[in-house]
Amino acid sequence: MSRLDSFIRRAQAQRACLKDAVRRTAHLEGPAIELGLGNGRTYDHLRRLLSEREIFVFERRVAAHPDCVPDEAHLLLGDFRETIPGALARLSAPAVLLHGDVGSGDRAKTATLAVWLGPALRPLLAPGAVVVCDQKLKDAGLEPLDLPSAVEAGRYFMYQVIG
Repeated sequence: MSRLDSFIRRAQAQRACLKDAVRRTAHLEGPAIELGLGNGRTYDHLRRLLSEREIFVFERRVAAHPDCVPDEAHLLLGDFRETIPGALARLSAPAVLLHGDVGSGDRAKTATLAVWLGPALRPLLAPGAVVVCDQKLKDAGLEPLDLPSAVEAGRYFMYQVIG
């Protein structure tokens, strides 16, 4: 499979998972979180899907298209390990939907980050919240969800916050 084909399949999986997450959380009150702004495509998509919700974005350094950058009140800039702990004070309420695109070209660093993320994110998430992530997360409070039928296992991961 070419890199382009792989990107297209990943983007289709991401879109299907986000649509499912929005459906699953429609009855919940609270903001959304975008972990990793990148070039802003997913943030832009989330703004359209979640026009009535605040979206808080965590990013190391902004390199997105100018039209796809949140205002300063909704941007938590810096390394995840520094910005996630204590971030609940910046949010308007615990988040009901979180999308994480945190993978990098360094598989070892990505795996280490994914191990840390599961427990680190829990304090930011409301009961019943849905997490959509490009990495497998582990935390006792995150229950794996079935992926939409069009999404290949292992391409994306979905969880619901229990408790």
